[in-house]
Parts: sequence; structure tokens; C-alpha cells
Amino acid sequence: MRITRRQAVLGTATALALPALRARAADPVKVGTIFPLSGGTGTQGQHVAQAIEVMAALVNDAGGVLGRPVQVIRKDDESTPAVGVSRANELIAEGVAVIIEGWNSPVTLAMQPVLARAGILDITAISKADQILSGAGNPLAIRLNSSNGQDGRVIAEYLARTGAKRIAFVTQNDAYGNGAQAAIEAELQGLKHAYEKAAEERFPFAQADFRVALTNVRAANPDATVLINANEGLGMPALIRQARQMRIKGELVAAVGTIAPSVIAVAGESANGLVGADIYFPDVEPFASNPANRRFVSRAQEMVRYTPDKFMALGAAALQVWAMAANEVKSLDREAVAKRIRGGSFRDTIFGEAAFEANGQMRSRHALFVVQDQKLVVRA
Repeated sequence: MRITRRQAVLGTATALALPALRARAADPVKVGTIFPLSGGTGTQGQHVAQAIEVMAALVNDAGGVLGRPVQVIRKDDESTPAVGVSRANELIAEGVAVIIEGWNSPVTLAMQPVLARAGILDITAISKADQILSGAGNPLAIRLNSSNGQDGRVIAEYLARTGAKRIAFVTQNDAYGNGAQAAIEAELQGLKHAYEKAAEERFPFAQADFRVALTNVRAANPDATVLINANEGLGMPALIRQARQMRIKGELVAAVGTIAPSVIAVAGESANGLVGADIYFPDVEPFASNPANRRFVSRAQEMVRYTPDKFMALGAAALQVWAMAANEVKSLDREAVAKRIRGGSFRDTIFGEAAFEANGQMRSRHALFVVQDQKLVVRA
């Protein structure tokens, strides 16, 4: 068969273009992360970012997303809303397909409308404020951590079961803290548990000296004191230590998700006897026998020399669920992926079967724990 000059030129051009097409097809899918990587919660934020990178390695081992490797890009929000918005804009400019964010609720709430306007899928891993899902900032909101409303129920049930009548609250004064306290009190009222608010002290996120507030709590002689502090790197350990030093009477009860091994490591023996609740424990059933969780824990120990806590599991699961959804719908389109996640369920995740409400909230199962010998001991 005779080949014309035009066909030869076209054939050469096509051959030259194939490597470029293959390169483009193999370009990484960029995943942005925005967490505090410095300041009081910097250590915890770094752990979450590392966990997302661990999950990216597992996803890439399984073929990546749409046949492309996942590349994680870290940004530091410095626990400040304005900085979070700036970092969000930086990731938008870098062309990320999804952003996994959220340690501080005010930062999340500030970033949501920016990311929504840019058409970037925004998945909140940890921030708890109810407005994250109910507000208009992100119409396709997705969150993995339990909400204030879910958390309030388990703490209220514990307080009612122990018969605490005089309850003091030491509460972070922002969308997260105020929402957490309101949820606990609403659930106490729903349980028809008669209680008196013995004391109520509020503080800013960055505070580390609670002696004045705790003096007022001690004078109120409470049966239980609820500590609501999301500054796990600095504020919560200091609050626990100072409460013990001042010999606050009654039981110390921590808000859900505010006690991790890293908090106990800083608080030391002062954490012993503290009661709390959470939704993930790496070595307790049903997680201990979950193959997906075991792979994640093993790879985390290999890559970062650290056993994952709940925060790390949430960050990793956010990437895992997004990757599953994108591969299933065969698209990175924000709306298509969000539609698959919201109201849907996914098997074989770190959390077992991960099921989401229609509003994007992942369903959670809580377990109570007490700190004994500086370790979390889950109660039956």
C-alpha cells in the first residue's frame, strides 16, 4: 500500500504525540490538605497530614485514582481563618482535585464558600461545628468526624447515668466549643435529667492558663466538670494538669474527640481517671480485626513510626472514601463525586462500612473510655 507524504507526516506526529498523551494521563492527581502544621496543634495537624500521605501510598499501590498516582500537597492554616482562606486560594491555583481540611471549625467555615465558588470538592475531616453541614457555605459538604450533636448525646447519657447533678463547663469560646456545650445540655434536657449548671467558664482557643477559671469551678463544688478544648497540643493538656493541681472535685469528663495519645503524653499522670468518648481506636474491635484498618496502621507505623490516632484515621479515611468514589464514578467532577458520597456507603474502609447521611455526615459509633496508667481503656 502506498503511503502519501501527508499520511507519513500525520503518522509521525501521532507517534510523537503518544508519549505526551501517556505523560498527561500519568500526571498525578493533586490532593490538597489544610491543617494547622504549627502552633499549639501543629503536632496533631502534622500527624493528620502524614496519615493522608500514608493513605495516598496505599491508594497508589492499588492503582491510584483513575489510573493516576495521588500527590498530596500540604498547607498550614496556623489555626487562623484568614490564613486558611489564603492557603485555600493557593491550592486552587495549583489545580487540586479535592481539599481535605479542618481542625478548627472557624477556619473550616471561613474556607467553605471560597472552595465552593472555585468548584473544588471540600471534605472536612475533623472540625465539628454543626454549621459546617447546615450552612450555605458549602452546598456539597462532606464530613467524617462526628458532629457536636452526635457527641453531645454520648456525653449527656454518661452524665445522666452517673447521676451528676451539679455540672460545670469549661468551654472553648467559638463555634466548636459553644456548639459542643449546647449539644450536651440539649441532650441532658431531652433525657429529662435534672441538673444545675454549677459553673460556666469560657476561653479563647489559644489560652493555656486556666487557673482563674478553675478557681471559680472549684468554688462551685461540681459533681462533674466537662472540659471542651480542641487545642490538643497545648490547651487541653494544660487544662487537665491545672484541674488536677487545683484538686477540682468530682469527675473530669472530656468532650468527644479531644483526648488522643498525644494529649495524654503531654498531660502525663494528670490524665489518669479522665473519662471521654471517641469513634476510633486502632487496636480495639471492630477496628483490630478490620483488614483495611490493619493495613493502614501497619503502613503508618512503617512510614511515620507512629500508631494512628482517631484524627489520623479520619484524615486518611477522607482520602480513601474520595478515591473510592472517584474511581467508581470514573470522574474527578466535584458534583459527581460528592453525590456518590452523600447518602451513600463504602465497604472496606478504615472505619469498616462508612455510611453517610444525605447531608454529608458520616455515621459514627461512639465508645466510652477512661484513662488508666496513661492509656485509653475502652469501657464495655
